[in-house]
Amino acid sequence: MTDLTRRLAVARGDEPADLVVRGGLVLSVHTREWLEADVAVCDGWIAGVGEYRGRDTLDAGGRYVVPGLIDAHLHLESSMLLVDEFANLVLPFGTTSVVADPHEIANVLGTDGVHWLADACAELPLDVFFMAPSCVPASRFESPRRALTTGDLEGLLRRRSVLGLAEMMNFPGVIAGDPDELAKLGLEGAAHVDGHAPGVLGRRLQAYAAAGIGSDHEATTQQEGRERLRAGMWLLIREASGARNLDALLPLVHEFGPGRIAFCTDDREPGHIAREGHVNSMVRRAVESGVDARDALAMASCNAAAWHGLGDRGAIAPGRRADLLVLPDLERFLPEVVLKDGVVPVPPVAPPVPEWARRTVRIQPISPNDLHTPDDGGSIRVIGLVPGQIVTEALALPATVRDGLAVADPSRNLAKIAVAERHLGTGRVGLGFVQGFGLQRGAIASTVAHDAHNIVCVGVDDGDMARAIGRLAELGGGMVAVEGRGVRAELPLPVAGLLSDQPLDVVLAQSEALSDAAAALGSTVEAPFHAMSFLALSVIPSLKITDQGLVDVDQFRLVSLAAGD
Repeated sequence: MTDLTRRLAVARGDEPADLVVRGGLVLSVHTREWLEADVAVCDGWIAGVGEYRGRDTLDAGGRYVVPGLIDAHLHLESSMLLVDEFANLVLPFGTTSVVADPHEIANVLGTDGVHWLADACAELPLDVFFMAPSCVPASRFESPRRALTTGDLEGLLRRRSVLGLAEMMNFPGVIAGDPDELAKLGLEGAAHVDGHAPGVLGRRLQAYAAAGIGSDHEATTQQEGRERLRAGMWLLIREASGARNLDALLPLVHEFGPGRIAFCTDDREPGHIAREGHVNSMVRRAVESGVDARDALAMASCNAAAWHGLGDRGAIAPGRRADLLVLPDLERFLPEVVLKDGVVPVPPVAPPVPEWARRTVRIQPISPNDLHTPDDGGSIRVIGLVPGQIVTEALALPATVRDGLAVADPSRNLAKIAVAERHLGTGRVGLGFVQGFGLQRGAIASTVAHDAHNIVCVGVDDGDMARAIGRLAELGGGMVAVEGRGVRAELPLPVAGLLSDQPLDVVLAQSEALSDAAAALGSTVEAPFHAMSFLALSVIPSLKITDQGLVDVDQFRLVSLAAGD
């Protein structure tokens, strides 16, 4: 019999299922009921929900049987893990499908990197779907290895695993009707588009939605979320490592119900996932806030599937993939059993890393003198960290001056920040100041610097900053904490300067050592390297910095260090 013929025979009860999950309370996400029913699995698909016999039986023993969870938007590269290690990390937490925007690796390796990443995911026990990176660079103020053209996007959109266009980060360009941005929206296969419009409200949001952009994960306030829902957009509530928006937006679930709301993790560090979980942690937190467990699970499964047109998953119903979780309770949401396509997932084999994906850090030598900032006698523009968010404040503060130079001042929580171009060896360095890290000495630096992923460095001493940048070049990418002539801790990321080639436990240990080292240098930020990585993203308000200089995101222009200019 063909697969479908056999599945129908099982559904009718004429043939035994491969597996029957029996004795559990099965969630119907469509009616929000708990059903006392069997789930019949055939060839990796759900044949029926009711009363069935099977060759094998899984006794759920009164536990809760729910659909596999779906992350509606993430960046695989933010885990710093190769894809096999990422799958091993999130599957036990019940995530069985993810929709990834690979614009991180696209900024470093172009479309070759995206195709390699997609090929590496093809054999995983975790289903990975992609969106074609729409903004490489994110704006004209960023310097990737090379810009992606509409031709590049057309090639990516032809891949079966690519669902549409990834987040349109150049929201000012879209709203203004920029021909280049509109050309991307008009590509064949680009009818499905994720959004990125932080702080955009009113008529500007109406214009953004009118362009056909159907979702946004950048809402941080109820007003932003409410306006997106009213405009017919999907609200993807984000709970990342640096941008934690769940608590602020959950009241909208109580106000409007869970329709057109889904969950996403966007950028989560591996330690965050290992400690708290993945999408299941968002379900847990939502239920703790008073959301009904059935609604929370729907936002984490069928809603994400509905937004992305993944009609073959997200529910326990006939004709859906047999991605099932058995939960012992509705408090922790930690699965006792995870089934992917009807079987317990087998750990995947690590994909080979091509040599061209390594050694991507190309910089000219940087000395402390290259990081000096002459004082002009007035106030300076300062990036102000906002705790728990990736948006920043645009501050104007008096400079601390020494020997005619504007310098870092730990007593004022004022550090220097530098972004050095690292793809083409241009020697270009953007310089500025940031308030809020708490650093008292030394420097921290990283080749993870959204989205162009040049080198970003924060420190209180120009010499330590130069040494930290130089160490990253020696490593071929990664993260470092430096004090004096010593490296306090480091996490090598030799694959595109974004990914480790080591197993999860090694990456977790190195990441923990980095956090400890940053704290020893005085950092008071919960995830300092994560927070630092977003200071170079020129499409998140309000003041950011790239290798080209300071960017006033609200006015969408480069500005000088002098606050009066």
